Amino acid sequence: MKDRVALVTAAGSGIGRAGAIAMAGEGATVIATDLDGALAAETLALIEAAGGRGEARALDVRDDAAVEAEIARAARDHGRLDVLHSHAGIQIAGKAEEVTPAQMDAAWALNVRAHFVACRAAIPVMRAQGGGSVIVTASNSGCQFDRGMVSYATTKHAAVAMVKQMAADYARENIRFNALCPGFVDTPFNAGFERQMGGRAELESYVADTIPMGRWAGVEEIAEGILYLASDRSRFVTGLALVIDGGEIL
Repeated sequence: MKDRVALVTAAGSGIGRAGAIAMAGEGATVIATDLDGALAAETLALIEAAGGRGEARALDVRDDAAVEAEIARAARDHGRLDVLHSHAGIQIAGKAEEVTPAQMDAAWALNVRAHFVACRAAIPVMRAQGGGSVIVTASNSGCQFDRGMVSYATTKHAAVAMVKQMAADYARENIRFNALCPGFVDTPFNAGFERQMGGRAELESYVADTIPMGRWAGVEEIAEGILYLASDRSRFVTGLALVIDGGEIL
């Protein structure tokens, strides 16, 4: 990924941070954004400590104008935008009677709409330079159905469908759209599942018993999938829902 430019949302921790570090490690200039600018700065510090380069920016992906401005600024300042990893999301547990309409709206805003806004802003930039790679983080919950997770499963299925539609619409322009669909990864994002299951011990037991490989994924393992989708290793791949879940979906 030498001399490529990548922008990552929710790069302040977990999968977003690991992917940003991995892309920088292969030569990309990485613009690490996060709702918490201090966390984005920590990611940049890790990138620079490893000899990489990039920027850290505070960004609320629910703010359409801010997202559009950040993508335009990145392209203007660096002359191009090769990779957009739209990663920010939210997990709200509950069956239909346990999830409020406001919570469903919040899930839709982050898990679908914010991705749409970012993708839409990146398309003209990538078109002008002859192509690019867009990665939207969905979930293996976008390819199966989780009990008691109506807002999460619904919005993640929608994200996968949106990615496939955009992949079909823009393939002739060499703009690739793929969905990253991780399973259980040991990050704070699992707080909703942990509460739903009654605590950490119960969640650990579920992971051990339910996932065929019997363990969590590490963030570095998911980052390998991000590198694949971001780079020319996947140059003939578009519209893929890349499931990385130790066989949970089987």
